Amino acid sequence: MHKGSDVIVLGTGGVGSAVLWQLASRGLRVTGLDQYPPAHGYGSSHGQSRLIRKAYFEHPDYVPLLERAYRLWDTLGESAGRSDLFERCGLLQVGPPDGTIISGVLDSVRRHGLSVETPDAEEVSRAFPQYGVPPGSAAVFEQDAGFLRVEECVLACLDAAQKAGADLHTGVTVHGWRASGDGVELRTSGGTYHAGALVITGGAWAPQLLGDLGVPMVVRRKPLFWMEVTSGQHLLEAGCPCFFYDRPGGQFYGFPELAAGEGVKIACHTGGEIVADPSLVDRAPDAVDLAKVRAFAAEWFPAFGGTLLKEKTCLYTMSPDEHFVIDRHPFHRHVVFAAGLSGHGYKFASVLGEILSDLLVDGKSQLEIDFLSLSRFA
Repeated sequence: MHKGSDVIVLGTGGVGSAVLWQLASRGLRVTGLDQYPPAHGYGSSHGQSRLIRKAYFEHPDYVPLLERAYRLWDTLGESAGRSDLFERCGLLQVGPPDGTIISGVLDSVRRHGLSVETPDAEEVSRAFPQYGVPPGSAAVFEQDAGFLRVEECVLACLDAAQKAGADLHTGVTVHGWRASGDGVELRTSGGTYHAGALVITGGAWAPQLLGDLGVPMVVRRKPLFWMEVTSGQHLLEAGCPCFFYDRPGGQFYGFPELAAGEGVKIACHTGGEIVADPSLVDRAPDAVDLAKVRAFAAEWFPAFGGTLLKEKTCLYTMSPDEHFVIDRHPFHRHVVFAAGLSGHGYKFASVLGEILSDLLVDGKSQLEIDFLSLSRFA
């Protein structure tokens, strides 16, 4: 039996590592538990890079959360002595003028007074010749967007948390948890853990850990591909931005080439095979998704080489409406959770760590998160 902590954080990936950092920084005795080693490649917080953007097409209410997330990512970089955790290389978004992406971006821009550019196809071609614009499409360029170096961010959060006194226990599989009036108990492969409170940030394991919420969440397998390009124009150091395209065949996103010969990371954001057990995922190359991204890139990347250089698998945990579920557990007031990040949550990890800490310690968040609460599924 393990001596009690003030708080146990179950799952120390993107959001869990940020919660550990926040709680430990407030002076709480906090223990992080994870079945895998830090910055592992089996869940949702890996694969070199994640987009971060402020003009959010998914819902304008996310924008204030992003503004806080930006500040927290910068704070993390400063504390870690790393100026490259958040690369503000810009983001080019392309799609039908009345489509999900472009109309949603411009709605957030109008509501929150954000700064973006709306170049036409000729202007895009001059500024970013590595990217083509389909006929009839509109483009939006957000200079303050870019990407986070995802594994390095997780490691930086865990390092900051441990320096502030947090304990991190990896290689520990949780078999079950229960809460009572005086705290929580977790049965694990490493013995029984006790604490005064619990934060559940289990990622793809959330549907199992939070099954009593009655919210149907599904896990989808999403392949990530690194494809050969034949021009140095795709290099980060050459000023290449990230991209997000809304096409009839799906939504495609990707990143500049971080080092010559490494390839451009491309993925299809939509679709994905449903996974029954996140611990037993087929991580072989996905021929269907590979064909999709090859066809997309061959049509709109003039310097696309076509050779697959590397492939990884990420897991999306989808809520019914594809928005996050962030709340206090309805049956256990000293348990809080984040679940159903639906493939667009990592950029928020820093602020979600703060929000969950606020919910646990103060009983509420200073940010407006009602639109993400469990009550919308009542």
